[in-house]
Amino acid sequence: MALKKYYLKNCVEAGTDEAGRGCLAGPVVAAAVILPSNFKHPFLNDSKQLTEKKRLELKPFIEKNALAFSVAFVYENKIDEINILQASILAMHQSLDKLTITPEHIIVDGNKFNTYKNIPHTTIIKGDAKYNSIAAASILAKTYRDEFMCKIHQEFPEYQWNKNKGYPTKHHRKVIAAIGACKYHRKTFKLLPDQLKLTL
Repeated sequence: MALKKYYLKNCVEAGTDEAGRGCLAGPVVAAAVILPSNFKHPFLNDSKQLTEKKRLELKPFIEKNALAFSVAFVYENKIDEINILQASILAMHQSLDKLTITPEHIIVDGNKFNTYKNIPHTTIIKGDAKYNSIAAASILAKTYRDEFMCKIHQEFPEYQWNKNKGYPTKHHRKVIAAIGACKYHRKTFKLLPDQLKLTL
């Protein structure tokens, strides 16, 4: 199914999405993107549907051809302080703050969002598989976050964040059980299943 160019016609519309909400470690990262109406790319889609290679190919294409784009990081200490939903919304707001063009309408992936600067918004479940600008935002959020996780992997290689990107894989949980959590882990998250004890 082809992605739609916009939700509202004839207005400056920004799409926003986040990556890393379900991770045990690292930041939640959001992007906001405003695309021209003629923007197209043969494999633009929700980042989860694309291979890493395709995401990395799309990233510079989106950055070069977008009218405006930005990326924002909210780190694990803030996530623990305000909870992951609020941190995800905060990251999306921060990415909108950094846009060089002020949108007249915002389309958001998912069903939760707080009003941003009195600009009308529409939440769209699976919006990253329906609209160009949200798909583009999902790709930027994902690629920037993956790059960050690979960087901090060098500091704590045991957790293999270069492979799991902080998601709760079997290996990731096994290492947490063996050596405990580190400063990048989200302490309010259930890092281990109930039967395993965690050393913080």
